This record gives sequence, structure tokens and C-alpha cells, in this order.
Amino acid sequence: MTDADDSPLDDLGTYLRAQRQIAQVSLRALARMTNVSDSYLSQVERGLYQPSPEVLRAIADGLGLAPDQIFRRLGWLPPTAQPSFGGVIDAIIGDDALSEAQKSALIQTYRAMTDRS
Repeated sequence: MTDADDSPLDDLGTYLRAQRQIAQVSLRALARMTNVSDSYLSQVERGLYQPSPEVLRAIADGLGLAPDQIFRRLGWLPPTAQPSFGGVIDAIIGDDALSEAQKSALIQTYRAMTDRS
């Protein structure tokens, strides 16, 4: 399956899993932070369910993300007009040539160099 075949839910799930791994938060820990079951979160990460805006907001809060980043990924909000910090992070996350460890290292380096968290 190519990237063009990925659904917005698959993309969202991949993004959320990567963000959780970068934050070094286990699925169970995120479940406790969000009051959402770990099995449901796992299904969201696998692109099987589209969570409600409330659940997405709780996930965003648990991972330290802006909820609008997640809403834009699902097409619920229009894309931002200007390139943002998330664009670099999104590009790193979306690069299939990189391992998860490489992605994490690049993102941490980028954040350290730009003084953004």
C-alpha cells in the first residue's frame, strides 16, 4: 500500500503513534491521562476508529500537542497558510526511509536547535 492509498484515519493513527513514541509515553500511560481505554487508543493508532473531538482533544493534551494539529490532519480545519513548526516534524514522521529511533533523534535535535518544545 502506498502513502496515496492511506486514509486520513490511517495517517492520524500513524501520526499519533509516532508522537506518543517521541514523547516516550506508553499506551497505558496515555490511556490513564486521557481517561480512554488503552484498547480503544490502540485501535485509533491502527486507523480503525475515528474518535470524537473530545477524545482527540484529550489525546492532544496528553501528548502536549495543539488539538488543531490533529483536527487539520482529519480535514476538520483548513490547512495553515504559513509553514509551521509542525511541518518539519510532519515531514520527519512521514519519511518511510527513517526508523522510529532516527525520527525521534531528528525531532529532538530539531527542537533543541530551534528552542521549541
